[in-house]
Amino acid sequence: MKHTHIISVLVLNNPGVLQRIAGLFTRRWYNISSITVGATDSPNMSRMTIVVKGDDEVLEQVVKQLNKLIEVIKVSDLDDKKCVERELCLIKVYAPTESSKSQVIQYTNIFRGNIVDLSSESLTVEITGNIDKINAFIELVRPMGIKEMARTGLTALMRGPKILKSKKS
Repeated sequence: MKHTHIISVLVLNNPGVLQRIAGLFTRRWYNISSITVGATDSPNMSRMTIVVKGDDEVLEQVVKQLNKLIEVIKVSDLDDKKCVERELCLIKVYAPTESSKSQVIQYTNIFRGNIVDLSSESLTVEITGNIDKINAFIELVRPMGIKEMARTGLTALMRGPKILKSKKS
């Protein structure tokens, strides 16, 4: 049975690391649903959050292969019930009238989003939250007309005191 797995990977900040990790998935025909990469509190390390769909066997293979890469410091499969996960979405919504602008502003306020740009024919909204919240907002404004949209992909951290860190730390 296929599940969505959230894999957190601590890596060294070396050129080509992202390419090697993406290549690992490609060679095994595993599809990455989303991948985010960002700095950590250490300037020589980055954290990757990779979302992949597959059964537990797929996950086990991915984790084993990731651990073989020299630049990989630590790999963890995050339980979605025991982690905080967020995504950012920018959505440019068609709103040529004052009435449609007002409606988008109301929806944005309900979803605790922000209006980040305004033009005569559109509003650009920033929504941050879990995937269900973002998808609900998208479906709400879709009938108005989505002119453009960009999503960051999921990023996540474990809840509580447990952390993903280098064994050397």
